[in-house]
Amino acid sequence: MLELFDGRMEICNPGQPLVEIDRLLDSPPRSRNEGIASLMRRMKICEERGSGIDKVVIETEIYQLPAPHFEVYQDHTKVTLFAHRDFKDMDSEEKVRAAYLHCVLKYLDKSPMNNTTLRERFGVDEKNSAMISRIIKQAVQDNRIKPYDPNVGTKAMRYIPIWA
Repeated sequence: MLELFDGRMEICNPGQPLVEIDRLLDSPPRSRNEGIASLMRRMKICEERGSGIDKVVIETEIYQLPAPHFEVYQDHTKVTLFAHRDFKDMDSEEKVRAAYLHCVLKYLDKSPMNNTTLRERFGVDEKNSAMISRIIKQAVQDNRIKPYDPNVGTKAMRYIPIWA
């Protein structure tokens, strides 16, 4: 089910995901019914399984949108996509969620996240890099990301997802 609201779009899907929400981007795609999924791909009704979430997260980065919000309930999963909001209008949770997803994308691209890449993701000027440092610090405290090499100095610090 798809619902459109002012400033957001909610997509509900029956059932729970077959992988943990935090691992949607890096887990190999799985299907509940591979036979039907394969038939639908051959008929060009859908694309390759598991490719949609990656594309959505990449596009939110390109257009500097708030990160998607994934919620798992007992009988369904809901993804909320948000309209553009300026960095200053995003709350702390949204910024940390975006930092985590950015970190996962960078990790999958074999280039750990740093202050500069996250600043570019949010479209924040270099002179305001301290704001990005606070988001990174919060994401580390929330156990979403961790230093790639904790022994390097602050300027050279890079980050990877907590599960890496």
